[in-house]
Amino acid sequence: MQRAQETERDSEVLIVGGGIIGLATAWRSAQRGLSVTVLDPDPGRGANRVAAGMLAPVTELQYGEESLLRLGIASNERYAAFAAELEAATGLSTGYRACGTLAVALDADDRAELREQHAFQQRLGLAAEWLTGRECRRLEPMLAPSVRGGLLVAGDHQVDGRRLGAALLEACVRAGVRIHRSAAARIVLNPAGDRAAGALAEDGTAFTAGQTVLAAGSWSGAIPGLPPEAQLPVRPVKGQILRLRMTRPDGAPLPGGPFLSRNLRAVVRGVHLYLVPRENGELVVGATMEEQGYDTVVTAGGVYELLRDAHELVPGITELPLLETGAGLRPGTPDNAPLLGPTALPGLVAATGHHRNGVLLTPVTADAVAAYLATGQLPPEAAPFTPARFSSTHFPSVPALQEATR
Repeated sequence: MQRAQETERDSEVLIVGGGIIGLATAWRSAQRGLSVTVLDPDPGRGANRVAAGMLAPVTELQYGEESLLRLGIASNERYAAFAAELEAATGLSTGYRACGTLAVALDADDRAELREQHAFQQRLGLAAEWLTGRECRRLEPMLAPSVRGGLLVAGDHQVDGRRLGAALLEACVRAGVRIHRSAAARIVLNPAGDRAAGALAEDGTAFTAGQTVLAAGSWSGAIPGLPPEAQLPVRPVKGQILRLRMTRPDGAPLPGGPFLSRNLRAVVRGVHLYLVPRENGELVVGATMEEQGYDTVVTAGGVYELLRDAHELVPGITELPLLETGAGLRPGTPDNAPLLGPTALPGLVAATGHHRNGVLLTPVTADAVAAYLATGQLPPEAAPFTPARFSSTHFPSVPALQEATR
């Protein structure tokens, strides 16, 4: 039950949402000298808790997403320095690993699709090397004999989303960011109703701020208090994942060498699958794509499908211990691209809607939104992703989107 309203707390920037996007934006904003408050009941433990952490702008490329590709490449190019700075500031590891990604095909149809993707990548000047099935198995001996070919993308890497969240939270604390552990009950407007003025927390605390950043992930379109024209078209997209162990219980490697040495992607019966081997011996397998609203129940069917498809790709996977199953919510938008920068409501700034690229786009989002908060100018790489690209004449309203996912 909501308590009586407490004393107002002021800051220059209030960030609603403490996932990795919100925390990274808070950290970068504090580095620019802004006073920042983050409002979240469990900061650092959003969708990143179940994310595989692939930094894969090239192998994630889809037709019609060239602008998103450029944003992803810009973020990926910053990641090594971003991770190093974060680790130096906190003493905590982010699990960043420059390992590359191998995308493979299991049958003739998958091979044709992968060939087409390679041609598209070449037209865009991207670095991707075509390999035969034998060459793929030479790189990753655990692959199934049925692998027909693959693409090696040396520049697609990985980071550990859980470690990243913990490091960002510590960096914010050390930078003087105020963390308030409660959810936002609603966005608050000024007396005239024409500007965002902060938020009211579920515990009754009222926060006022010159600028309010909506970074609440899949909940960004559901927080009350906004006028219709400022509501963001964000919906939850469910993803189930598995975590297995590739090492002995004592951490020693299994006989025969490493199980996998780099990120692995495939299309199995038309379904996209990835396997991400961590340096700590963990293997992440994912992920389903389900329009199930805010449901985060792990289902037997989801686990079965992931294991079945992963077994076709790497038969030995069924011998590995299963450590964990999980489900999270990606914040999807109508065009699968993020919402960055000013909204239709003055004082309200968006940093949400990253869908399947939230971990990848963390550095570039934090830099862009912090720059806007400090200067009023959005960097050129973020300009195509403002909420202004959506209008009610082209896309359904937020309530309609939410109803469609129930």
